[in-house]
Amino acid sequence: MMGIAGIGKTVSVKKFILDWAEGEANEDVDLMFMLSFQELNLLKTECSLHELLCVFNSELKQLDGHTSVYDEKKVVIIFDGLDESRLNLDFNNKIMASVTKASSVDVLITNIIRGTLLSTALVWITSRPAAASQIPSSLIDQFTEVRGFTDAQKKQYFLNHINNEMHANDIFSHIEASRTLHIMCHIPVFCYILATVLQKMLNENASKKEMPQTVTEMYIFFLIIQMQSKNKKYNGKDEENKKRLLDSERDAILKLAELAYRHLKNNSILFIPEDMAECNIDVNDASYSGMITGIFKEDSSRLFEEKIYCFVHLTIQEFFAALHVFASFLNKNEEVIKEFLGKKAMSCSVDELLKSAVNKALESKNGHLDLFVRFLHGISLESNQRLLLGLLKPTHSNPESVDKTIKNLKVMQRPNISPERCINLFHCLLEMKDSSVQNEIQAFLKKDSGSVKQLTLAHCSALANVLLMSKTVLDKFDLKSYPTSTEGRRRLIPAVKSCKKARLSDCQLTEKSCEIVASALQSTNSPLTELYLSQNDLQKSEEKLVFALQSPNCKLETLRLVGCGLSEKFGDILAFALLSANSHLKELDLSKNTLGSCGGKQFSEPLNMPSKLKTLRLADCGLTENGGDILAFALQSKKSPLKELDLSNNTLGNCEGKLLSEALNPRCTLKKLKLAGCKLTEKSSEVVATALRYMVFLTELDLSHNDLNIIGIYLLKVALSNLRCKLQILRLAGCKLTEESCKVDSTCKLQKLRYGAEELRKFACELALDPNTANQSLLLSESNKKVTHVTEKCPYPDHPKRFDEWHQVLCQDGLSECYYWETEWSGTGADIGVAYESIERKGTRDVCGFRRNDKSWCLSCSGKSYSAWHNNEETALGAPDSGSNRVGLYLDWPAGTLSFYSVSSDTSSPTFLSHLHTFHLTFNEPLYPGFRVKADSSVYLCEMTQPPNPN
Repeated sequence: MMGIAGIGKTVSVKKFILDWAEGEANEDVDLMFMLSFQELNLLKTECSLHELLCVFNSELKQLDGHTSVYDEKKVVIIFDGLDESRLNLDFNNKIMASVTKASSVDVLITNIIRGTLLSTALVWITSRPAAASQIPSSLIDQFTEVRGFTDAQKKQYFLNHINNEMHANDIFSHIEASRTLHIMCHIPVFCYILATVLQKMLNENASKKEMPQTVTEMYIFFLIIQMQSKNKKYNGKDEENKKRLLDSERDAILKLAELAYRHLKNNSILFIPEDMAECNIDVNDASYSGMITGIFKEDSSRLFEEKIYCFVHLTIQEFFAALHVFASFLNKNEEVIKEFLGKKAMSCSVDELLKSAVNKALESKNGHLDLFVRFLHGISLESNQRLLLGLLKPTHSNPESVDKTIKNLKVMQRPNISPERCINLFHCLLEMKDSSVQNEIQAFLKKDSGSVKQLTLAHCSALANVLLMSKTVLDKFDLKSYPTSTEGRRRLIPAVKSCKKARLSDCQLTEKSCEIVASALQSTNSPLTELYLSQNDLQKSEEKLVFALQSPNCKLETLRLVGCGLSEKFGDILAFALLSANSHLKELDLSKNTLGSCGGKQFSEPLNMPSKLKTLRLADCGLTENGGDILAFALQSKKSPLKELDLSNNTLGNCEGKLLSEALNPRCTLKKLKLAGCKLTEKSSEVVATALRYMVFLTELDLSHNDLNIIGIYLLKVALSNLRCKLQILRLAGCKLTEESCKVDSTCKLQKLRYGAEELRKFACELALDPNTANQSLLLSESNKKVTHVTEKCPYPDHPKRFDEWHQVLCQDGLSECYYWETEWSGTGADIGVAYESIERKGTRDVCGFRRNDKSWCLSCSGKSYSAWHNNEETALGAPDSGSNRVGLYLDWPAGTLSFYSVSSDTSSPTFLSHLHTFHLTFNEPLYPGFRVKADSSVYLCEMTQPPNPN
């Protein structure tokens, strides 16, 4: 179970135990043990598991000599606070199976978690998110996340805890108006602090301007209120002068602050009397009496006879730790400041102190210094220092230092900083009351024309936070659509937790980024139903993703993992995940991953069992005859849920007949089958022709780019003319059809026949170039049919659609059906292709240029060679044999294919098409034909009635 500090993990565990102990729940459990990592850290000697449990539960000593009871009874072990562990949890350490054999505490814990020790026990672990990765995902069966109060629960909390309903509503209105307070209010203890402060201020008729606006201000006022309560209770007087009050408590507060800081550094929240003595704290001293309950608390230790102590909440310890550091800075405490800066305090400025603190917080893997560094920035404000007069020395703020601090937070850029740590920099800005980044993001989200055009790293951290905290779940989160750098996109990754559809394809995701995505899939009430991760190297994250897919919280229905470098092993694990009762997956695309010759075997069992999977794409996965045989067997099952199967560009070899016969038998419920480029032969046509006469379900079949021979085509024609054939779409592009072979009987139910050669011209469209997109070095002429690269810039007006650096132009209309058009180029060369309208237009970056991004597909043409380009990947093609400069393009948008042909004339045919290259993928937007024109070159959109030039 994961959740941030103070969100209620330990309370949830204790309620769980209480319900069991009172017989209200889990009555089948015989023994339940709660082991806190805070206390486990204190055990230094070796012991057996039985001895360890006896330390915390002395009643178990009566089981000495009868330890078999642990295996005979149903046992639950709860490890609370993994993030507080200072133990070295090595899951490759020695294996233990005996509850009576002694070992170190860390070895006992790892053996319990991996199930080698007390193998029948149920194990529950609580942790903050950043520390949860210490447990291998393969050892986790279920994942939950505690997110704290919803907005409705926040409001109800204040109505329950504040007697005056009008005051409760005023408090909630104040929170909603302050983003930084609203963010923190999902933590129950913060709601308590906020209610304590604001109710007192409202009772004293404070104005809204006087009320705290930041978290730091809130904790300062909470400290003052606690000191006022202590003073009244123990001294019998109300001290309204805050400076005098804090001055009288100065010594006690700063000693507690030192204690807080010392232990926060070591990620420790429990203190024993020796720890207190090191900071000259005597809890029996009257100075501390009033602080115990409000700020500090004592408890009994299950390990020692003496008392143990801690702050009432971790956030209070973090606030006191920040007080210690800033007081040390003002007092020129060399020891503390040198630890931060490595230099003398005399020469240290506030911005240097804060920058160093930020660097330390960014180095923390579990984020245990995040709130501390936010408090430190807040305390550095002169307005907050005035509130703390009496506790801190009077000081005057240096505007230049404040400006430097804000600038440092905005430009802070270091490699391998986790996105969560980056979001904390945005919170630091809010604590300094700088809302410039937040305001710019709000304008950006409203698509204000005057808002930022390029998102900085600070913008991205702020935007991620805004999206995470939004009351509305984002419908689609398309990471590449945000105008920023690769590092900026990495900082936006956490927003995936608050969207329904996440498109993260080709975003150079890191292992850490994938952990965030996996966490989002497993989180309670995860809204994610559609996830695109294509064109990212996911080899190191395979297991984490598959584990996330098996979570009962995962609601994913569509998953695309095209070209992710996934292995055969990944296919095995994923296929197993599909069998899980928790799986909601309906569409899975694993195309362009080397799943190996047995790739079909991995999915034969899921296809043979009841599941929700409707669409499976395994195009270009290196499947061979063996894989085809196994898939064919799976398709026989009446239980198979599959409606669409894509096996394009796999060399299926001699299994083609068997695969087709099973896929097309009357028992198979497939509606769409794609076998383009599978090296099928005339034999396949015979099988298809026979099966089509009896098919009840199949409505779409793709046999493009296979050598089916004239006889095969004839057999297909006969089958299509059969009244029982239900096929509506048949794709035969690149199968060398003649005009005669494309004629079918009038009784055929076929609605669309996709073919090649001259028949493609039946899909011809007339296009025109869009002057608003043309680069100034491109001259349009002949009614916007021709574009020429010129040396003198054209006086085009500014336009948001114009390519300002790349020598490119797009056509006026977007295409999203089946279209064919031809172009002719001359000169040194050109790139001829299509692009999404969302392709970037401004600057020299790769995201703007044909060839270089995932929003364009093109054929690069020159006199010596042709090559196909997409997303910085080149496929060399050589020059066409005909020597023609005319290029035909056929787009079948619904089928996800874009084909390029060399168009020429010869003696036997007025037009001859030679297939050059075909792109296969799923298009997400209409495609706009376009060109990149090289120097001394031009491109012409051909009239489709005009024949190509002869050789």
